[in-house]
Amino acid sequence: MAGPNGTAANENTGLISGQENGTPRKKSSLTEFFEFFLKKNHTAGMQSENKFVRYPANIMQATKVTLYSNYVNILLVFVPLGIVAGAMGWNPTVVFVLNFFAIVPLAAVLSFATEEISMKLGQTMGGLLNATFGNAVELIVSIVALREGQIRIVQSSMLGSILSNILLVLGCCFLAGGIHNTRTGTANGIEQDFNSTVASTMSSLMTVAAASLIIPATLYAALTKSQEDSEANILILSHGTAIILLILYVLYLIFQLRTHATLFDAENAAEGEDGEADEEPQLSPWAAAGVLVVVTIAVAVCAEFLVDSIDSLVETAHISKTFIGLILLPIVGNAAEHVTAVVVAVKDKMDLAMGVAIGSSMQIALLVTPFLVILGWIIGQPMTLHFQTFETVVFFLSVLVVTYVIQDGKSNYLEGAMLLGLYIIIALAFLVYPDDATDTPGVVVRSVKVMLGY
Repeated sequence: MAGPNGTAANENTGLISGQENGTPRKKSSLTEFFEFFLKKNHTAGMQSENKFVRYPANIMQATKVTLYSNYVNILLVFVPLGIVAGAMGWNPTVVFVLNFFAIVPLAAVLSFATEEISMKLGQTMGGLLNATFGNAVELIVSIVALREGQIRIVQSSMLGSILSNILLVLGCCFLAGGIHNTRTGTANGIEQDFNSTVASTMSSLMTVAAASLIIPATLYAALTKSQEDSEANILILSHGTAIILLILYVLYLIFQLRTHATLFDAENAAEGEDGEADEEPQLSPWAAAGVLVVVTIAVAVCAEFLVDSIDSLVETAHISKTFIGLILLPIVGNAAEHVTAVVVAVKDKMDLAMGVAIGSSMQIALLVTPFLVILGWIIGQPMTLHFQTFETVVFFLSVLVVTYVIQDGKSNYLEGAMLLGLYIIIALAFLVYPDDATDTPGVVVRSVKVMLGY
């Protein structure tokens, strides 16, 4: 019997193609091209003995894994556009918008690379790495702004990052998790539980951070000397307070990772029971480190153009610097963390969601902000912990509300809606808050009395 091509047929001949069974069909050049660029799990040439083939193939594989790690990475197209717009001096509003959208996927890639390295380094070093890179975008943007003397942008960005995490992110977690929990009947059916001891420890540290902002405002009200002497005294207080806050953060890391690690391991144990803890990293440590370096440089460049365009944007769009720093910039820097926290909350992993939301706020309050005060001290910029009275009151009241909400160790969608409502109210308030608003001692004294209940 003849085969399809006129050749003699046998038991190994394919029924349609005529190829012998087990013989792979030769791929077309177009198929090989698409597989090289689009196949996520493998790139041809990774095992080649020729290093000129192996190295580019491994770099290509790391690039593909990184690009396919998150759907938001489609916005990476804005990175070259934002850099070109800034370098060529386009309209400041266009430069701001392009670099604004460019930093969103860069923050997601930064988070992905950090998680990849953390899988290999273990809990202690992984925790330290997450503490360093978890808020890297906010830190880079703030360093650029601090170097250019944009103290208001730095202060509002730090405060905005904290409020964004404890109100917006936590509110979305409680709301999304509560609605999903009520519909599916998981956990208790009406509420979600989390470790109240861990939550109260975090909220206590946040209260200390709030006090570190109230004290400079109180001192400013008490000083009766000249403006120059007042600023010098506030600087001395801020430098000393920043050092103490950094020490407290180091002690918290020891508390979390060493002496009281069992309190923070409940969620990890639950993940282990579900078999999710055995997830393997997709990048080697060297590849992930290379991604971190490249993305950090890209964030620094985009942040430079972003900050440079703020002054012109304020003049043309009539938006205050405070609103840009307190509302817009934190949304960019925390975009990846927002999504992560909401996803794990919907999966009823509230301890993990709390760690992402409140833990990130603590990093800003006890690590990033004090670090920027010390850095300003080193480079000669008068960065202090003396925030405007209105900002200090808003921060204190927000921490107070969050403390009341989480103290029982339970959450529901109504509490999430309350936190989101408070955040929207604060955003509206800062939308109409002028940059030239100044503190007067009488106003500060009355505000402090209100906060302390007098």
